[in-house]
Amino acid sequence: MNEGLLLWNLVLLGILLCDSVFIIVVVFVERKNPSATLAWVLALLFLPVIGFVLYLFLGQTYSREKMFRVKQEADRRLRVVISSQERELRHEDAFAGGSDRASAPLRRMVLMLLANNGAVLTLNNRVRVFTDGKEKFAGLLGDIRAATGFVHLEYFIWKDDGIGNEMRVALTERARAGVEVRLLCDGLGCAGLPPHFFDEFRSAGGRVAFFFPSFLRYLNLRYNYRNHRKIAVIDGTTGYIGGFNIGDDYLGLDPVWGYWRDAAVRIRGSAVLAAEIRFFLDWNYAAPGDRLEYDPRYFPEIAPGPGIPIQVVSGGPDTGFNPVKESYLKMIGIATESVYLQTPYFIPDESVLDALRIAALSGIDVRIMMPDRPDHPFVYWAGMSYIRQLLDSGVKAYTYDNGFIHAKTIVVDGAVASVGSANWDVRSFRLNFETNAVMYDPGMARELMDAFLRDLEVCSPITIERLDALPWGKRARQSIARLFSPML
Repeated sequence: MNEGLLLWNLVLLGILLCDSVFIIVVVFVERKNPSATLAWVLALLFLPVIGFVLYLFLGQTYSREKMFRVKQEADRRLRVVISSQERELRHEDAFAGGSDRASAPLRRMVLMLLANNGAVLTLNNRVRVFTDGKEKFAGLLGDIRAATGFVHLEYFIWKDDGIGNEMRVALTERARAGVEVRLLCDGLGCAGLPPHFFDEFRSAGGRVAFFFPSFLRYLNLRYNYRNHRKIAVIDGTTGYIGGFNIGDDYLGLDPVWGYWRDAAVRIRGSAVLAAEIRFFLDWNYAAPGDRLEYDPRYFPEIAPGPGIPIQVVSGGPDTGFNPVKESYLKMIGIATESVYLQTPYFIPDESVLDALRIAALSGIDVRIMMPDRPDHPFVYWAGMSYIRQLLDSGVKAYTYDNGFIHAKTIVVDGAVASVGSANWDVRSFRLNFETNAVMYDPGMARELMDAFLRDLEVCSPITIERLDALPWGKRARQSIARLFSPML
């Protein structure tokens, strides 16, 4: 008995010593956002065992510079390719609407994303919006099977199920036919795949890389710095950007979640080349021994012409300030009539919270739609606490009751819209790699706005009365979860 007690005391002492080191690292080395720093210090001081475990999974930011130095250098080299177009786009007449006063705020947004992200505005795009998984995967599989040059895919989650296997078979057939097929999976999101899942694909000539993998396949403690992007590029002419991962639940086939409401766009036009640049950078970081080098076949000439103006915007912990979050802030800031956003996870930082509150107080119709039940309970509870704060400012909020909503969209004034992988939470703003397509087109914005309004028919409003009616225990856990939200 005494030996067991002694062992436990030694373990606890070791944890306390580690926590002390972690606190020093958090405060003096990492220099996180002050609210995140305070949350970590409190957790490590007052919940030493739980804080120790949480830091192992959710901390680990001290090696960021070393981890992404190579990636940052690749970013700088590749941006030289597009620098001449950046200079041209700084002229006022480069943006549709030119001298029209109504387009000036949008033009400023274009220039902001161009300056801080190298997000070139392309004008000759045709776009199809998908809100249903069956339609999205039918389109993607059709484009893959028609590929003649190359297929480049980048997904956070890939599952060993019906659609996961169907996609793998389609890619294997294309590789066997001589098409270059590369698949980039996230090391955590795809950690559950069987070890030999891609063996036949590789034997056919396909190539697979894992972003930030763990040396223990099924025990990846690195929850931060995940590649959360969902990108597909086929032959350099067709691209997909959105929120759908590869799994049967995204088809609405999981009985636990029911219908899966998500969003993605299929793009035909020069914006696809921006998505291909993004794939280049991420592949070369994850697979330095199999580098992609610039070749004109990856970036084919696409005829100019009228179309939908698009900027492909990417952000992550390697970008310093996050252009994706800044695009959200800018869109809220230029709104004069309405801001409609959908997200499965809502943990805004102070800047986003203030922007939404100020917009609502200014008489703008601000609406937020999120799921009616959590897939990540702690995150969900924290999100509800922020919703409550915004309701007092006039923001309208709703829970989607027809299954699970996973879409990450924002539509402003029926004039500009964004669809992509970035949630409205701290993880997407600071810790994950994300990519969105920002579309400056009233027709496209109206289509997404109409989809939002249709979704309202199967939603329930979140009101102060509804939140006050919750049992005391549920309200308490929302408050506790909010305290830890900077760490989530």
